[in-house]
Amino acid sequence: MHDSPALMMIVLGRLLLGGLYVAGGIHHFFVIVPLTDAIEARGIPFAKWVLVSGSLFQIVAGTMLILGLFVAAAAFGLIVFTLAATIMLLNFWDMQGTARESAINTWKTNMAIIGGLLIAAAGAM
Repeated sequence: MHDSPALMMIVLGRLLLGGLYVAGGIHHFFVIVPLTDAIEARGIPFAKWVLVSGSLFQIVAGTMLILGLFVAAAAFGLIVFTLAATIMLLNFWDMQGTARESAINTWKTNMAIIGGLLIAAAGAM
C-alpha cells in the first residue's frame, strides 16, 4: 500500500481539499441572503433552493473526502459542483477591469482545485 509519509500526505491533502468545501458550505448558511441575491441576479431559478442544496452537498461530499469514504465519487461530485458554480457565478466574459481580473484569477484557482480533486480521485481508484 502506501508508506507512512505518502499516506500522511494523502490524508492531509484530503483534509485540506474536503475542509475547503465543508467550511465553504457552512459559511453559506451565515450569508444566505446576499448569496441568494447574487444567484438570482445571474438569472438562476429557485436561487435559495440551489444555494441550500449546493451548500449541503459541499458539506456532505467534503466530509466524505476528509473521512476517506467514497473518495472518487465525492471528488467527482465536487468537480461537477465546482464547474457549475464557476460557470454560474464567475462570468468574467461579462466583466470589466479589476472585477474581470479577479474573476479570471478565481477561475484559475478553481481549475487548480479541480486538479487536486482529480488527483484525490485517482489515488482512490
